[in-house]
Amino acid sequence: MKRFFVVLLASLLALLTTSICLAQTKSRQEILSEIAAKRTELSTLEKQFLSPTEQDRTNFAELLAQPDTGLIRLLPREVFDNESNKSLTLRGGGAYYSFTRLTHEYGYGSDIELQQGKLSVGFAGCDYGMLARLGALPLNEVSLDHPVVAIVGRYKPPTIESEVRAEQRRFGTGTTIEGVLLKEYIAADAGTTYVLRSISYDQSDVLVALRLVRRDTDGSFIIAWKLLQKFPAPQLIRNNNQGN
Repeated sequence: MKRFFVVLLASLLALLTTSICLAQTKSRQEILSEIAAKRTELSTLEKQFLSPTEQDRTNFAELLAQPDTGLIRLLPREVFDNESNKSLTLRGGGAYYSFTRLTHEYGYGSDIELQQGKLSVGFAGCDYGMLARLGALPLNEVSLDHPVVAIVGRYKPPTIESEVRAEQRRFGTGTTIEGVLLKEYIAADAGTTYVLRSISYDQSDVLVALRLVRRDTDGSFIIAWKLLQKFPAPQLIRNNNQGN
């Protein structure tokens, strides 16, 4: 009899333990819901990390009240998007920005990159562009009438692939047009204003004025910008389609 009660008690304990474990085990759907919630939370934190400070926004309130303007932070790619340190889940590590899609996420017609102390343009496929320094000129004084801006704005991108590739190489090493040096990359200096032309075939073609407001302690830059002109997106004609 005593043995019977021992076996019964053991069975009851085993059943109770199993019930507790089953009650504590989450379903795959519950786990998936938790993952989605954590991703949302992480995305919110990353946006906060990329945001300029409230003081920055206050300083540029007048600019931000105008259409087609913005204030962003670019992170140095070598710090936040390298193989040994993927600090952010955001593709590109916050080192890129699109002035048409208004996103830091790389791969959607990104127009600018910060890496190794340089700003650059043109990152994938046939996309390319050019940058020029405007010096200490305040952003509100930059217009299409500025001599350098006008030169960059008059540029006509080719559409035939072989010619596009040649232009990529030309601006990659730097070229002079009407006495102005234009390159796909340029040193990033706080307190300096630049003009950017970013050409993304079949997607966008924009002319943007940028002012690097300040450099933060982590190497990131706060950048004020305004869209000067949006051109029709050039359509790429592949070499193997010529004559069709």
